[in-house]
Amino acid sequence: MSVPAPTEITYHRESRILEVAFATGDRFEYSAEFLRVHSPSAEVRGHGPGQEVLQIGKENVSIDRIEPVGNYAVRLCFDDGHHTGLYSWEELWKLGCNKDVLWRVYLERLDAAGHKRAVESDQPS
Repeated sequence: MSVPAPTEITYHRESRILEVAFATGDRFEYSAEFLRVHSPSAEVRGHGPGQEVLQIGKENVSIDRIEPVGNYAVRLCFDDGHHTGLYSWEELWKLGCNKDVLWRVYLERLDAAGHKRAVESDQPS
C-alpha cells in the first residue's frame, strides 16, 4: 500500500499538538514531545540499529516552524534547536498508526535509564 499524502497539517501552538489529516480521512494528533523524541534524524536514531539516542527532558518542547520539503515531507524546527529530521509522509503515517506502542516503549526506555518525565501525563497526545 502506498502511503497517502496529507491534506492538512495544522500546529496548535497552545496545546503543542500537530494535527495531520490524510487523504484517506485518517487524522492523527502528535504532541511536539512525541515528534521530538521520535525524530527521524541521525541525532536521535543514530546511523544504524542499536545506535538510538534516548531523548530526555523534552516534555515542554514546542515546534517553532514547519518547513515543506518538496512534495514528500516537512522539516519540523523545534524550540530546543533541533531541526535536522525530515518527517516524510510515510514517517508521519507510521508514527500515527503506531503512536501508542511507540510512546509506551519510549516511557519504558526512560524508566530503564532511571529518568522520569517532568510532567504527570503518560499519554502521547
